[in-house]
Amino acid sequence: RAFAQDGHKVLPAASAQMAVTLADRQRPELVVIEIQLAGHNGLEFLYEFRSYPDWQDVPVLVNSLVPPQEFGESLMLWQQLNVSEYFYKPATTLWQLLHSAETYLRAAKPTPA
Repeated sequence: RAFAQDGHKVLPAASAQMAVTLADRQRPELVVIEIQLAGHNGLEFLYEFRSYPDWQDVPVLVNSLVPPQEFGESLMLWQQLNVSEYFYKPATTLWQLLHSAETYLRAAKPTPA
């Protein structure tokens, strides 16, 4: 809701499969994902999402209840999956997430000539 209130078009997905379907219909400018999704988990979604050449440069913000250290070699994994930032929900405010998203969205917009 906070993204929509900030004027962004939001396409919520209840599962990893739905997220891929939505992204296929309209290329996202930014993805915010929880690792614990119904069906495929967020990691499986990211592997599939990044397998599409058109989606390689889409910023991905992970906002999860799963601590990043639970994935062992998380830094290498996040680099491999081109994760822009990882936010651990209990330690992250909504403002921090929105601010980061705005930064990535502004950087993706072409500058007027």
